[in-house]
Amino acid sequence: MTTDSVEREYARLVERHRRELHAHSRRILRSAQDAEDALQEALLRGWRALPSFEGRSSLRSWLYRIVTNTSLDAIKGRPMQVVPIEQEPPAVSPETDPEDRYARREALERALIMADRVLPQRQREVLIMREALGFSAEETADRLETTVAAVNSALQRARARIDRQVASSRAA
Repeated sequence: MTTDSVEREYARLVERHRRELHAHSRRILRSAQDAEDALQEALLRGWRALPSFEGRSSLRSWLYRIVTNTSLDAIKGRPMQVVPIEQEPPAVSPETDPEDRYARREALERALIMADRVLPQRQREVLIMREALGFSAEETADRLETTVAAVNSALQRARARIDRQVASSRAA
């Protein structure tokens, strides 16, 4: 196969999943423009890593993992904003006004930044997929190519680590 035909085939396969990959990145990054940038970077990473794709998972799962990692890398690149937990707005219901929803979204972003700073990659991925994106344990396990038990364990460890971090920052 020539390079052009491989490139065309990759583009054809990727195009089938592009919308859902963009939506996945947008849910992580909370910005359509940032998601588009992250998706472009992820597809480039996928193209470069294509020779190492072993086919042990579906192309879709492999691309989801690349998009997840690229989106998390984009979050790492954002400036850190530390806000004491006492200043965070209380939880609000979906029926509240837009200002409250905006404040909740900002609080979630701060929590994701903290998770990005203190959690190992797998725990961070599980926490984001379960808590921020609302995926079930089964969906998370499928997308991360692991077991439901491993997902639940990683989620428990992530929560415990964040609780310890919050407690130590309060004591300081």
